[in-house]
This record gives sequence, structure tokens and C-alpha cells, in this order.
Amino acid sequence: MIKQLVFISLCIFFAFQITEAQSVDIEKLEGINIRNVGPAGMSGRVTCIDVVLDEPDHIYIGTASGGVWESTNGGINWSPIFDDEALQAIGSIAINQQNPNEIWVGTGEGNPRNSMNTGKGIYKSIDGGKTWKLMGLEATRTIHRIIIHPQNPDVVIIGALGSIWGENPERGIFRTEDGGKTWNKTLYVDSETGCADLVLDPNNPNKLIAGMWTFGRKPWTFNSGGEGSGLYLSYDAGKTWKRKSDEDGLPKGNLGRIGLSFAPSKKNMAYALVEAKTNGLYKTVDGGESWSLVSEENIGNRPFYYSDIFVDPSNENRIFNLHSTVTLSEDGGKSFSQLLGYVGFNGVHPDHHAFWIHPTNPDYVIEGNDGGVNISRDRGKTWQFINNLPVGQFYHVNYDMAIPYNIMGGMQDNGSWVGPSSTWKRGGIRNSDWQEVFFGDGFDVVPHPSNPDIVYAMSQGGNVARIDKVTGKNNFIKPVHPEGLELRFNWDAAIAQDPNNDCGLYFGSQFVHYSTDCGNSWTIISPDLTTNDSLKQLQHLSGGLTIDDTQAENHTTILAIEPSAADKNVIWVGTDDGNLQLTTDGGTSWKNLANKLPDFEEGSWIPQIFASKTNAGEAFVVVNDYRRNNWNSYLYHTTDYGKKFTRIIDNTKVDGYVQSFVQDPVEENLLFAGTDYGLYFSIDKGENWTKWTNGYPSVPTRDLKIHPREHDLIIGTFGRSLWVMDDILPFRALAQTSGKVLEKPIHAFDAKHAYMVEGVRSVDGARFIADAEYDAPNKTYAPILRLWIQPDSVEEKSKKKIKIEVKDASGEIIRTYTRIASKGINNIYWNMSMDGIRYISRRPVKEDSDLPSGMPVAPGTYEVVFTYGDMKDSSTVELKADPRYPFNEAAYQRMIAYSKDVQGTIDLGFRAFEQVKASKKAMKNVKSMYYQFDKDTKTTLDSLAKDMKKELATIEELFMQKDGLKGIQRENNNITGYSWMTMSYMEDSDWTMGASQMTELMYAKLKDSIEEAVEKINNFHNGPWKTYMEHVENAPKTIFEEREELK
Repeated sequence: MIKQLVFISLCIFFAFQITEAQSVDIEKLEGINIRNVGPAGMSGRVTCIDVVLDEPDHIYIGTASGGVWESTNGGINWSPIFDDEALQAIGSIAINQQNPNEIWVGTGEGNPRNSMNTGKGIYKSIDGGKTWKLMGLEATRTIHRIIIHPQNPDVVIIGALGSIWGENPERGIFRTEDGGKTWNKTLYVDSETGCADLVLDPNNPNKLIAGMWTFGRKPWTFNSGGEGSGLYLSYDAGKTWKRKSDEDGLPKGNLGRIGLSFAPSKKNMAYALVEAKTNGLYKTVDGGESWSLVSEENIGNRPFYYSDIFVDPSNENRIFNLHSTVTLSEDGGKSFSQLLGYVGFNGVHPDHHAFWIHPTNPDYVIEGNDGGVNISRDRGKTWQFINNLPVGQFYHVNYDMAIPYNIMGGMQDNGSWVGPSSTWKRGGIRNSDWQEVFFGDGFDVVPHPSNPDIVYAMSQGGNVARIDKVTGKNNFIKPVHPEGLELRFNWDAAIAQDPNNDCGLYFGSQFVHYSTDCGNSWTIISPDLTTNDSLKQLQHLSGGLTIDDTQAENHTTILAIEPSAADKNVIWVGTDDGNLQLTTDGGTSWKNLANKLPDFEEGSWIPQIFASKTNAGEAFVVVNDYRRNNWNSYLYHTTDYGKKFTRIIDNTKVDGYVQSFVQDPVEENLLFAGTDYGLYFSIDKGENWTKWTNGYPSVPTRDLKIHPREHDLIIGTFGRSLWVMDDILPFRALAQTSGKVLEKPIHAFDAKHAYMVEGVRSVDGARFIADAEYDAPNKTYAPILRLWIQPDSVEEKSKKKIKIEVKDASGEIIRTYTRIASKGINNIYWNMSMDGIRYISRRPVKEDSDLPSGMPVAPGTYEVVFTYGDMKDSSTVELKADPRYPFNEAAYQRMIAYSKDVQGTIDLGFRAFEQVKASKKAMKNVKSMYYQFDKDTKTTLDSLAKDMKKELATIEELFMQKDGLKGIQRENNNITGYSWMTMSYMEDSDWTMGASQMTELMYAKLKDSIEEAVEKINNFHNGPWKTYMEHVENAPKTIFEEREELK
């Protein structure tokens, strides 16, 4: 009986837990803004290109981790067309030229470097990229080539490299005959050999050549080459294959990566760039049956990363060779000269991966590299860089405390940059707003806490500098061991600002280095915290057939250093070989906690640790192990210095391995995590996770920060540059109420403070940039007031309005306006002004229209009351003075007092002109009643009306230009002009000195003009108008509105 009761109690408990699960319907949160702030002037890795041949300005590109982009105008502007899919890592793209609406995309980039992004199969679109369908082959991980049969597009042949991080059988060449419904593997060598290249003979649609490649990557090494590598021919559109060997003229021994290209203008001619003991360029003149060596000189330098050749379609001897640079041969490969080289701050970015030549117009060339896309229209003599593709690959992101604050971070092969989260100038955030502070592969950028001019920036292998952003002065501060011991720095070494010392800095090799003087000197405060496995320290041998010692495989190093803000003696450290180290005494002693992590695979990567800002014993630990072919998701949490860890992310909660994490500094239950496939959030401290896809693609989300003052989520992506989610306060409300806030019929979220910006600069550089420049959206200057309305409460196509009332500190309503309600979150903007007055206009005033906004309010805290139907809620918003201009209370009061007088005068003019409009309308209405009057009355009325119209026209010209004039007219010497000029001068006056001379002079003109107009209007209504009304004594009273005597 007791067991039964216990069982029933547990059932009730778990049932309660399930019903309390806090998953969130993100459709209800569509009002929350997220901005891609760029930059795009330094783009990211481009992997593939294809073009609609019948529309050669219609271009598609695939990026390593930023999705698929389309341009329909030759590269002037671009649109992402793959954002709704589950990932953004693209390896190949192919258009069915018979039906260009049919596009195939292979996922997983085919350049297996240490920062390579993995895929999930092949996709197909039949509507030009508007929608996509997954067609299978998810386990291939990397699809590097796609061939569509030119005569039968249902036949598609793909080359799959497979996983770069370990063995898997889903690699080789796959073929479909039914448009992707089913697939057959037609060429498979072994679980370590994939397809590195696949080309179709342009003169024989059934003939293909494939380059098979044995390769493999570990965190500490890379191998290219093996017995499985080889060159294969197919004569039946990929159904069967035969291997060619050294007996056919290819090199003896193990081969590595092979790049292939047919010569379209010469039947049976093709070239092969073969990695071997001695790398060589080979040629065939019999369609691939036999091969001969052409050259072993100047044919490339890093075949694992780029081994692609392309032959000019009109000249079989003209060969483009893609590697760190692009070289060109005009003699069939016997010699190569530089086409695109390193040229400092000019020219084209190095490291080339994608190339497209128009088959009938070889002057038209498009190439893609680690820095984006370039287009040539003269066969490569000159190039246009596409600088509006925001596909930068950021390793890290950080922020400073400027107003507006800056964002900073480092990109793969594109340096380290600092730029604005928003600007107080016209034109949005442009590429010119970003400053490069350090070159090389960029990683962390750390701002000095108390000197806004200083940042620390890094490049690969532990290179680090202290940089003055203003002058550009650069101090190289990479630590050196005092006894000459070789230090091991990760490709992406660890750096951290000491939260307890402005000039305190931590840096990681195999040791933790600490500086108290901003990097001028270092002290080692730890032993070797790695496993120090010597077998994993042979980077100088990495590469296989071709050594590639670039520090990308540096191992047994420190990846993450996280000093506690709650206790200066607590420091957490993560390594690339699976150690999680903790000191609680400032580095005197250390403890490895890796064995406390449940389900932890020994040797896993620990790239991030997030220490609680308030609890020294609490930390979150990011773990991933995909570099050893373990694709599981890990995030751990401890509250007791690692005595016990809880795994709060596994494969059931998110998609993709975890890369980043941040906890809200205000609401501890609100967490954000980034995976290789997107952004997630939790409102219950990790029990449940929800993927954020509103306006945000499933892109590798590499780093996350929350700005402590602005409450923004700052996102560093590895493929789509930087993003800002302006204001996470609604998420806090969700976390604070366990999501129940969305059950309310109406709820006003807390509002984020806003700055009362006094001056907004014009753009730097060109104002009119047309469509070829990147222009990221700015954050609105006005505070965002967010109101939740339960969707069931809003009728479809309803024009029902929300009433907004703003109250000052005394409770007085200073502003009232309305907005049309929508379902869910309503973003309502208040321009920080009080109620204004109506201005003179010929247009009729709607009875229910809002008053225009008036003069600015003073800095302070305001209550905002929202009313929707019979529902009501309120919140407060703080308005802060522009930090560039200290608020002057006396000057502000002078302005308000003066403005009340000015607005009272303008309002008198408005009321006067409304009487003119009312009289003209009345005369029209009387005219429509003429059928009631006798002939003599009509004649009298016509005569009176004629004279009155002339008099009203004269009065009206005191207010504004004649009605019906064509062309550009200016309202200068009339009441409308004087009104606008007076208000403009008044608003722009320096009120610390009182009203400007121009304000006073213009206001005097305004007052004199309105006095003249009022006198004439009163005389008109007390004279001719009275006589006119007496002749229409039988007219309904509604025709003649009651008129006040103007004063």
C-alpha cells in the first residue's frame, strides 16, 4: 500500500512537472526586434557560385556558414534565401539550366579546415529558392559537388566528402534518377575517403571524372592522403566507375586531394591538380584514360584547403588555379603568373574557394574567397568587391560602455573590428563605421574598462596586442616564458579582463598568465593545466602529404579563462583536451573537475565558461566534442564550486552542439545558448529550451553577451556577422512569471530607458549610397513601449485602437495618442514629447485624430497607461539626458514657457483658419439648397457670395499660398511659413542664453500676421457674413457652425 502511494505521488509530481514545463510559443513574441548590424565590408567565406545562363545577372552563391544568397541584378544587391532552413553551412549549389527555378543545394562546406561547418543533407527548390525541401543524405555531413544531368534533370550526381572529424560510411558519390526521391551510392572507397571533386564533360553529358580523397582531421592534427585517394571515370552518368592509376600516368604512391577541370573548347582534354609525394598538374587528351605531367612548379600551396582549377571555356590553354592567391596559365599549365595576389590594402582578399566563368562570355568571371565575392567583366583584369554581404564569421563578440555602446570581435581570416551597436547620425550603420584594430584571423577583442580608447586584440596562435583605437599605436604583449619554455597557444587562445582590476588581464597558453599592468609584464599563476600529452603536440608534422603548420592544430592548450566577479580568488579554466580547472585561492592551487561532469567524454573541448556575477560557486560550462565526431550537445551547471554538475542541455533539448552561453545578469532563470544551428533561450534556468527563429537564421551562434546597462542581447555569429536584440526585458518578464505573463489578456512590459538625443550627425562619406552598400538598421531613438494583448482579444482586420497616456511625476497627463492594436506584442513608440497643437492646413481635421506631438519633455521617469477596450495596464519609462549635453533645468523651463506662448499664438491662427474653412464649406452647402429659394434670393446670395469669396481668398493668402498652384511652392511670407520658422528657431535655440534673436524676430512677424488675420476674420464675420446669413434664414442650423469671437 505504501509503495502504491509513493508511486501515485511520484506520478502526480511528474505530471505536475510536465504541465509546468515552460516552453514558449515564439510566434507570440514576433514584436521583439533583432537587428543584423553587419559589418559587410569584410565579408566571409564563400564556397560555391552558380548563375542562370539565360539571365547572367541572376547569381546564387553559397557561403561556408551564412546560407544561400541571391542577386538578380549582377551583384548590386543580395537577399538571403535559405534562412528558414535548419542550418546555413553550404558546400555546393547547382541550377537546372533547363528550368532555373529548380535549384539544388548541398550542405556542409567542402574546405575541411579547423573552422569548417558541417551539413545535414541536400535540399531542392522548385520555385527559385522561395521554398526548400530536404531531399535526404543527412548523414553525409559534407556535400561538396552537385552535377545535374543536362539532358535529364531527374538525374543528379553528388560528391560527398563525409565527416571531416572521423570515419563515416555515408561518403563518396551518390546518384538519383527520380529527382531526389531515392539515392544510390555508386562510388564508395572506404569510411575515410570522400569525393573532393566531380566534373562533367561538357562535350559528353554521360561522362564524369571524380577525385576521391582520403583525409581526416583531429583536434591536434590533419592528414591528407592515403590508399583510398584516386581518380575515377564514369561513362554512364555516374552509374559505374573505374579507377585510374600510376599505370595511366598518375603519380605513384598515396595521393591526396585532386582538383579537376575539363577544357570545354577542346574535346577530351582535362586537367587534374594532384596532391602526392610531389604535387603536380596533369593533363589528359583522351578523356581521362591516360595522363601526363605538365608541371610541378608554382601550382598551389595548401591543397587541403583549396585545390581547384578552372579552364577558360574558349581557350584550353588558359587555366585559373585557386589557392592562397589566384594564378593564371596561358600555356596549358606549364607556367603560372599571379592574377590575384597579396596587395596590402588594395586588390582582392586571399584564400580562394569558388569560381565561375560564363561558358560563352569568358570575360564575365565571379570568384569567392575567405573575404566574400568579387566580380570581373574583363576576364580578371579588374574586380568589383561585393561589400553588402554580411556573412562574416565571428569567433567572439564583446562590448564597451560607451553611449551608444560599441560592439567588437574577431573574424575568421578578416581581422578584429570595433563598430557601433547604433549611431547618433543619419544613414544607419555602414561599413565605414567599423574600424579594423588588428589583422590576421581575429578572435577576442577586450575593451579596457576605464579607458575607452584602448582595446586588446588577438590573432591566431596567441598573438595579442594592446591597441589605441584613436592613434593606432600597437603594443605587442604576447607572454614569453621567463625560463625559455615553449608556450602552447591555441588557435583561439583564451583572454579575460580581470573584473576586479582595470589593468588586470589573464591570458592562456598551457599556463594561466596574469598581468597587473595591462600586458606590459606577465606572471604565471598556474601549473600546466592541460594533459600535456606529447603525442598531441606534433603540429609541425600536421598536414599529411603537404605539411600545413599554421597553428590551427595547436593542442593541449587553454581555451577559456573565467575570473569570478563575485570573488577575486576564484578562476575557472577550460582546455581543449578536456580539463576543467578551478582555483579558489587566486592560483595557488588548482583542481580538475572534469570527472564531475555527467556524460562527459574525456578529452572534450571546453571553449566557454560563464561564472555567475553574484555567486562565486556558480558556473555554466560549455562542452563540445564534434572535433572527434561526437555531435552531442552539452551544457553544464554547478552552484557549489563543481562538487556537483547538472547537464542542462542534451540532444533532446537543442539541435546542434553548444558553442556559447550567457545568463541574464538580472533574472537568473533567463538563459541564452548558441549552437551550431541557431539561438536558444530558457526561462526556467535550463529545464526547457526554445529556439529563437523570429528574424534570425539557424546560423552558428558562436558568442553571446548581455549589455548590463542597455539590456541588449549581443550575438556573434560564425557566418552572419553580428546581431543585436534590442531589449530583453520581455524575456525577463517571461522568466519571472514562468511564462504566465502571456496568459494575461493585457500586459505592459517594463520599458527600457532611452536617451534624449540632442544632436544627430549627418553621414560620414556619401549620403546617397544607392543599393550596393550595406546599411544596417539603427536602433530607434524613441523608447519602445511594449504591450502584450492576448491574440483572442484582437478581432481580425480590426481597427480598434490602443489609447496611450503619458503621465509626468506629478501624475498629470502630458501626452495622449492612439495606435491600432495587433495580436501579441505591440511595439509602441513615444517620441518623448508632450501634446502639441494643430497646425494650419486646408485638410479637414478628423474628430478622433490625435494631437500632434509638441515640445520635448524633460529627462525623468514617466508612467505610461495603456487602455484597450475595457482593459488597462501601465509601465514606467526612464528618459535620460544626452550625455554629451548635461541637462539644464533653468534653460529647459525657459524654453517651455516661451513655447507655450508661441504655441498659443499658433493655435489662435489655427482656430482662425478653421473659421475660414467653415465659412467656405457653409457657402457650398447653401449653394446646394438653392432649389428652396426664389430667384431674387438666389441672385442676392450669388452676389454676396462672389464678394465674400474674394475677401476670404485674400484672408486665406495671409495664411498660405493660393490653392491649386502647380510646381514647387514655398510658404515664406505667410502665417504657415512664419509658424514653422518660429518653431524651428525656437527648438534649435541655445536656451542657456534664452531665445535667439532670430526666434524673437520671426515670432514677432508671426504675431503681427496672426493679429492682422484675426482682425480681418472678425470683421468679415461681423459684417458681410452676418448679412449673408440673414438671407438664408430658413437654412438648417447645422450649416452655420457656432463661431467664437477670436482674440
